[in-house]
Amino acid sequence: MLPTPITTPPVGRALITGASGGMGAVYADRLARRGFDLILVARNSARLEAVAARVADATGRQVETLTSDLRRADHVDDIEDRLRTDERIAMLVNNAGVGSATPLLQADIGTMRGMIALNVEALTRLTYAAAPGFVARGGGTIINMASIAAIGPEILNGVYAGTKAFVVALTQSLHHELASRGVRVQAVLPGAVATDFWDVSGAPLASLPAGIVMSTEDAVDAALAGFDQGELITLPSLPDPADWQAYEDARRALFPNLSRSEPAARFGVGRAPAAAT
Repeated sequence: MLPTPITTPPVGRALITGASGGMGAVYADRLARRGFDLILVARNSARLEAVAARVADATGRQVETLTSDLRRADHVDDIEDRLRTDERIAMLVNNAGVGSATPLLQADIGTMRGMIALNVEALTRLTYAAAPGFVARGGGTIINMASIAAIGPEILNGVYAGTKAFVVALTQSLHHELASRGVRVQAVLPGAVATDFWDVSGAPLASLPAGIVMSTEDAVDAALAGFDQGELITLPSLPDPADWQAYEDARRALFPNLSRSEPAARFGVGRAPAAAT
């Protein structure tokens, strides 16, 4: 059942990338119902316009579309400019991305470079374009779409996993830097979601066990519920958030020993003590 529209004055604009289908289109619907006017970005103009018309009709919000292929640096330029100059933008949803299930030795390097350009470079550029304005205006939100592959790199293609690990690390760093300045950040780590991601990645959706595939609506609703609960990292399938906290605690427990003046004794390569004179 769809959430009930919230009849409040607009709370600003949300710019959503990858909004022509899948989770991006659901984010458009849900954020419009929360009071946001929208700027929707995707490379498929026809699908993007269809999403915009549907959301505008259902919610009464203003919905603008920008056709852009974020794998192209010059197209990212235009979206960067909008993020820097439009002071009504209060939220950036970096949802656009592409994946691969092809093992490294069979993967095409051009395809991998395109993946890095979209999943890492474009996301980074848009984040850096939005963040200064959010800080200057005293608040804003950045939601970054990652993946469970970020913490399970054995699951899919290693380059894809690496791009999503980057997204998680960037989000954690942004939170460390910007939380005290009014900027909320969140990384969403969905598992398998019923989108065309799988057909494009080389592992058709029909080949996946039904028990591991979540609907786009449930994935986005869980992500937004996690955001409402103050989560920095949201895994829509994870039953107990204490499991993630244990993972984080173990990671942080390494910190005191990550950089020391001498190798660990277990390697047996430390310098011998200087002879007394």
